[in-house]
Amino acid sequence: MSEWSDTRAPLSVLVPVKNEAANLGDCLASVSFAQEIVVVDSGSTDGTQKIAEAAGAEVKQFVWNGKLPRKKNWALENIPWQHEWVLIIDADERITPELRREIRAAICRTNVDGFYLNRRFWFLDGWINHCGYFPSWNLRLFRHRLGRYEQIEIGNDIPSGDNEVHEHVLLNGQVEYLPTPMEHYAFPDIATFVEKHNRYSSWEAGAWSKLASTDEKSLRETPFGTGLERKRWLKKSTMRVPFRPGLRFLYHYVWKQGFRDGYRGWLLCRLLADYERMIVSKERELKNRTPNSTAAW
Repeated sequence: MSEWSDTRAPLSVLVPVKNEAANLGDCLASVSFAQEIVVVDSGSTDGTQKIAEAAGAEVKQFVWNGKLPRKKNWALENIPWQHEWVLIIDADERITPELRREIRAAICRTNVDGFYLNRRFWFLDGWINHCGYFPSWNLRLFRHRLGRYEQIEIGNDIPSGDNEVHEHVLLNGQVEYLPTPMEHYAFPDIATFVEKHNRYSSWEAGAWSKLASTDEKSLRETPFGTGLERKRWLKKSTMRVPFRPGLRFLYHYVWKQGFRDGYRGWLLCRLLADYERMIVSKERELKNRTPNSTAAW
């Protein structure tokens, strides 16, 4: 670890991975200020485990049986965390030095139970500052006994993966926001964006009927709640409107001012419209699927 061992923060870090050798080293270096780092792997074959161990992280293997819980909830529930506070970070994300200082101060608070972290997306060699992608708030730092990811169960025949990607943390406690964003290198090229969103669209299509659930294990959808709750309400409200791909482009490019990001903003908004078109097509495919259908995803 690169941080001084006697000044590390009393913080546990959860890093869910699968074949993340290209990203993991830089990610672990950015969280080396924490006293405990646990990498939860899903049988990587590209050397991910060796990179984690070389950085001093503990490696746990997760074997998914196709049912709930998925990886992050499993880790929160089953790993004997050394500290009360846990930070959840993906391998393609980085904690900046300024954000480290904010996290150190945050976990000393006694009147707050969790903090939303902002993410800044790197796309086509530059930061996205609009498009509805910035700010991008996620509850990533919290007292682990108080928070779990929402549980949205979809069919086992839909390749949604073993990790919570779209699900959000439900926290039984007081939350605040840390201003300095983390860095997110999710889309190094167009091919990666398309590959990831092909998988994401399968989850979206499989989960659409449950996004408005009032179950206590699901995020509320309401126009009067938090930003995430309003976003969930908007998604549910527009599921049956026509021309969804075009409307999504206008939402990101005009309403969320994607035009201010220049060519990168224009292309990202076009890709998001294509993403919506995949979701719509897969929703229709699911509705038309017979019990014996073997339609490919």
